[in-house]
Amino acid sequence: MTKHPAAEEPGQLFPDADADTRWRARFRAARVSLPEWARDAPDRNVYTSNASGVWETYAWDRLTGQHRQVTDRPNGTYNSTISPDGETIWWFADTDGDEFGSWVTEPFAGRPLDQEPAPAIAEAPAGYPAGVEIGRHVLAIGISNDDGTTVVVSRDGAPGEVVYAHKNDAGISGHSRDEQYIVLAHSEHGDNRHAALRVITPTGDTVADKWDGKGKGLDAIAFSPVEGDPRLLVLHERYGREELLIWDVVADTEVEIKLDLPGELGAAWYPDGRSILVSHTHQARNTLYQYENENGELTLLDIPAGTVGNAGVRPDGTIEYSWSSAAEPPMVRALHTDGTDRVLLTPPGDRAPGSVNLTDAFVPSEGGDVHALIARPQNAPEGPLPTVFSLHGGPHSADEDRFSAYRAVWIDAGFAVVHVNYRGSTGYGSAWRDAIEGRPGLTELADVAAVHKWAVSTGLADPEKCVVAGASWGGYLSLLAAGTQPDKWAAAVGGVPVADYLAAYEDEMEPLRAFDRALFGGSPEELPELYKECSPMTYVDQVRAPILIWAGENDPRCPIRQIDNYLDRLAERGAKYEEFRYDAGHGSLVIAETIKQVAIEVHFVLRMLGMA
Repeated sequence: MTKHPAAEEPGQLFPDADADTRWRARFRAARVSLPEWARDAPDRNVYTSNASGVWETYAWDRLTGQHRQVTDRPNGTYNSTISPDGETIWWFADTDGDEFGSWVTEPFAGRPLDQEPAPAIAEAPAGYPAGVEIGRHVLAIGISNDDGTTVVVSRDGAPGEVVYAHKNDAGISGHSRDEQYIVLAHSEHGDNRHAALRVITPTGDTVADKWDGKGKGLDAIAFSPVEGDPRLLVLHERYGREELLIWDVVADTEVEIKLDLPGELGAAWYPDGRSILVSHTHQARNTLYQYENENGELTLLDIPAGTVGNAGVRPDGTIEYSWSSAAEPPMVRALHTDGTDRVLLTPPGDRAPGSVNLTDAFVPSEGGDVHALIARPQNAPEGPLPTVFSLHGGPHSADEDRFSAYRAVWIDAGFAVVHVNYRGSTGYGSAWRDAIEGRPGLTELADVAAVHKWAVSTGLADPEKCVVAGASWGGYLSLLAAGTQPDKWAAAVGGVPVADYLAAYEDEMEPLRAFDRALFGGSPEELPELYKECSPMTYVDQVRAPILIWAGENDPRCPIRQIDNYLDRLAERGAKYEEFRYDAGHGSLVIAETIKQVAIEVHFVLRMLGMA
């Protein structure tokens, strides 16, 4: 095995001690997710927090005010939920961050230290989580693995039974309040990027099917919260963007909700089923509305400008939501029925130091205007700045006006930061999101090139000090950019990347292989030349910029072997590169590890650009 040059970890990133303390404090500051409350016992909640230094599950009893750390695992816990009666917490037990495992349960009040959590449904196979629904009488678990997707249901404590199994990707999206119906999102038609819906009974009998055809996905949000109401809230994209409809799964009738709102929508029911909380995303920012089903009235809710992560409506009508902006660290807020809006949940310790606001640019590219978000250091000189082009993961995601400790450390280091919502990003319509089909990677980089040209021509970016950086899909794009656009980049950082697409496909988790087949239009066996054309490995000999790669040993999404292939080729040709890896999966839930990664990354770039 080739020994690769290890990345250098700085003892102190910035010479100024206060500045060095400040950037680390942004990562160390305790944060919390939006609490999930038990449906029939809303004073019992679960949430995730990094208060211990690792992202773990916590229980919160609102009646007593008591908070309890539920999980305590070396690589953290990323997935949990709570039973309707509030008596049981479910969490997903994987191994070392590899995302492969099983659902387990324990009492809300806690379990004895010498007692292990119990399997949620013993008959469910191990695998990757594909949805879970907990009822008073019906429990349902979805699991994906190399055999496909399996849904196991247990009724009234009986042993679990398989009610759905298919070789293609699928998952549980919800079940009705009376537990008579379970809705599945599936890709039996062969495209897991544009799902169809099937409603089944807990015994596996089909009640209704809905599919809008090729290239038009459906996303089940939730059944009505009213007992005996078979209406299902659904996202569709029949008119080129995600919009809402209500589907009566028994009568098999539907009502489209037509809202004159540009951008894309998310939603949740109000507790009485008469209104819908609408989350509207437009140009990287969010607003919330109340939509009344009977008269179609849409009311804008008064919340601060920024980005809403998640939102829900409590039984008393209070709207609780997670929120942040580029300048303000994340918080959980509550908008009460009297119009007052205040912080709901304050984690322990000091609040994270703030950062700078973002500005917008819309840059012409071959596929249309690309939305870029720009951050500049305060009191920065007017002349061109060293600039990091930060490429988001996904690819079906987007950079938004939200707080980022990662962005802030680059600002502190004197860099401008440019986020590129390239084709493939969400929030700009179905055609923009799907424009990368058939030529992924290279399509996005055409947009990155256009934004790079704009940033240089406007005097924002120093052409000799432009850096491309990203993780996951963003890491893949960074390596691909280093090989296909070698004249543009002074350094490149690829975190947990796809580096050798053919080898990655062989080793990655099955749901991602299904995603790749849908994205490329077939498997590597069917389209070998296309996979090669879109693989960073193909262009590794053209790389001129110094490369930093960081990766997880147990990553099921971007496995380590294909990264080793790329690193070995860099070594063979004597390229300038460094690498480091950690003992976890696709990213780390351990804050100390994240701080280490970021320090190494920024220090690497400062050294390569002669700024250290």
